[in-house]
Amino acid sequence: MLKKRRPLMAEINVTPFVDVMLVLLVIFMVTAPLMQDGVELELPKESIAAVDIKDIPNISLQSNKKIYWNKSELGNLVDLTRNIGQYLQGNKDGGVYLQADKALDYGFVMQVMATIKRAGVKNIGMVTDPRG
Repeated sequence: MLKKRRPLMAEINVTPFVDVMLVLLVIFMVTAPLMQDGVELELPKESIAAVDIKDIPNISLQSNKKIYWNKSELGNLVDLTRNIGQYLQGNKDGGVYLQADKALDYGFVMQVMATIKRAGVKNIGMVTDPRG
């Protein structure tokens, strides 16, 4: 006796696909803020034309007056001068980018800028948040 075959089901079960997508969504939502690299600063907002970014060091100043050379924390202005001296040995006409938290007082920022100039840097690029 022959069994009757059921017709094939042509529907796709999307429940596992939706489960995987929701898990991936949660993972990306949690990890996206962590992928922001660099020093945490609140830059002043200015709407000016963007310039080409060069591969030169970033000097970052946090609101608690901590100084960073690229992403490594420096102890004081003497360490900053030392790092600039080492950088200028290989790049005589090298410049730097300076990004300072907007909560810093003007005097401290000017003190750092003067230190950078005295160390021999000719060009200092000021970094702002372009979403001003």
